[in-house]
Amino acid sequence: MAAVNRDPRTAPHAVRNDILLALATALHAVALALLTDEGRRPDALGWTLLLAAQVPIVWRRRRPLLVLAAVVVLVGPYHALDFNHAAPTPAAYVALYTVAVTCRPLFTLVTCGAVLAVTVTIMLIVNHHQGVELLRISGWVIAVVFVGIDVRFYRQYIAAVVERAERAERTREEEARRRVAEERLRIARDLHDLLAHSITLIGVQTSVAAHVLNADPGRLDRTAVATCLDDIAETCRTARGELRTTLEVLREHGSPDTRDPLPGLPGLDGLAEAARVAGARVELTVTSDEVPPAVGAAAYRIVQEALTNAVRHGGRDGLGIRVGVRAGEGALRVTVTDDGAGTAGGTPGFGLVGMRERARSVGGTLDAGPLPGQGFEVSAVLPLGGTP
Repeated sequence: MAAVNRDPRTAPHAVRNDILLALATALHAVALALLTDEGRRPDALGWTLLLAAQVPIVWRRRRPLLVLAAVVVLVGPYHALDFNHAAPTPAAYVALYTVAVTCRPLFTLVTCGAVLAVTVTIMLIVNHHQGVELLRISGWVIAVVFVGIDVRFYRQYIAAVVERAERAERTREEEARRRVAEERLRIARDLHDLLAHSITLIGVQTSVAAHVLNADPGRLDRTAVATCLDDIAETCRTARGELRTTLEVLREHGSPDTRDPLPGLPGLDGLAEAARVAGARVELTVTSDEVPPAVGAAAYRIVQEALTNAVRHGGRDGLGIRVGVRAGEGALRVTVTDDGAGTAGGTPGFGLVGMRERARSVGGTLDAGPLPGQGFEVSAVLPLGGTP
């Protein structure tokens, strides 16, 4: 079955096998010429033509049409001289089968008909009785041709099955790689959002504590310093808790629905309070009922990153930030607007990229850019019922 399934032009040891096949057909031809009475026994010329007709079989895989033409050219004079007509049959059958199994079916049928017509014509002219006999047994020639055509179709079917299996395997591998890439990107977004937010708040609170210490050493406001340090400690505890929860979820192998440990819309109050502790004036408005967990998590992360960027790049004390979250018309609309200096001149980071990826992960869109005059605005539309 392996030999039948395999394309003969790509089979291993093809030349060696064809040499052995040519020797086998030569021995068969000699046996038929000596043991059957289907015409005159070949003389020196006849043996030369008969044995020479076996030689092209060695190249049958590489040049099937030329091999068939060479066999016909050598066998034609052999039959015309009325030598044993059964002896060349094996070589002719092998050449016809090779053409049928390697060439297009219509081309094969036309070629077979032409070869059969030429052979029968020569036989009828040379030996009327042998010509009629060849015409009677021509069904064997047609059978050989159709067996070759059938094997060709079978090999094409096997090749298509193998190709589909390989394509399916490649698809599975690509899907696995895509999932790994998406998971890495999700982890990168989670860690960026968590660490960037916490580190920004700690930096702002540390700057406030340093300012209080250096402003008037003689009249040190211990209460303000203690408040700043308590805020830093609370931010560290919150970041450590979220980081631990994130790592615990990454270690689990449960349902994908439980992968995102981050809070949704109820956690926006904590974000606003953390930004207020950092010195910003935050106005939070949430008018929304229950939303899908994925949409809530995306909204939470977008607001978190937008607040982080506003506090980091606002450029002044008493920064005003307005956060609006409103559900309507089948979507959750999130806007974060500040009146600070924006991000002009800053080092590009991954914040805006991460927010856009968050929005796209639930099938939404996000726009971000500076406002006329001063300030910066982030606006996102997150579908509530659509599939990402």
